[in-house]
Amino acid sequence: MTRLLVCGIAVMDYVQRVDALPTGEGKHRSRSFERIGGGCAANAAVGAARLGGQVTLVTRLGADATGDELAAMLEGAGVAPAFARGGRTPLSSVMVDPAGERMIVNFPGDALPDAPPDLPAFDAVLADCRWPEATEAAFRTARAAGRPAVLDGEKYTPEALAALATHVVFSAPGLRDFTGLDALPAALARAAERLPGEVAFTDGAEGVVWADGLHVPAPRVTAVDTLGAGDLWHGAFALALGRGDDRETASRHANRAAALKCTRPGGWDAYPTEKDFR
Repeated sequence: MTRLLVCGIAVMDYVQRVDALPTGEGKHRSRSFERIGGGCAANAAVGAARLGGQVTLVTRLGADATGDELAAMLEGAGVAPAFARGGRTPLSSVMVDPAGERMIVNFPGDALPDAPPDLPAFDAVLADCRWPEATEAAFRTARAAGRPAVLDGEKYTPEALAALATHVVFSAPGLRDFTGLDALPAALARAAERLPGEVAFTDGAEGVVWADGLHVPAPRVTAVDTLGAGDLWHGAFALALGRGDDRETASRHANRAAALKCTRPGGWDAYPTEKDFR
């Protein structure tokens, strides 16, 4: 079984489904409410575990009731814990419209620990930038061992961390923020000039575009809920690299996993499993 290490943020999400995303002040009514686990790293870890990986999540949780609940949810989803506890757990308020688009307001937690725990052995590592100390430790370990190290390039990606990764896969907003360029082709070329590893960006229904010209399109689906799909993409991609797949094969696997999630409303229970790929 492929061993995937995931480092970064775990969040408790308060999800409200609305008829339209708010555009101004005032009161707005939702059609439904869910309290579910979320966060870039946590979503990726659960997604990779459901796809058959042996996944350990290195994350910070508050020393509070929300942290206890989120820890139990993660372990119940098949993720091995490497948790640092202290302070207040991160929270997000999420609104999702009928087309699956979402609006997120995140509280990143408070007084969370800085020092990461000891890292277990792994075949590949995936990290976001929300816990820089843990990401740096994991990427340096991966580099020394010759393992894939994948960075989820969201907004506010530090270049020093990105330079340690073998693969940096940005979101479109993350790529624009990293380079300061609005045109995605130019931004991708600029990022590739600055970083030593493989560089790409995901573009929703268009799939993933790599700086060397490789474009791996996504399956065409009718999306009903995109929440967590990008995070799942990164988890599926890193897992595939860890089991020895090449970059294009891993990209196709990740595209399919994310597309399947977009067709299903809900949180971790809606993520695809190994059975969906048979």
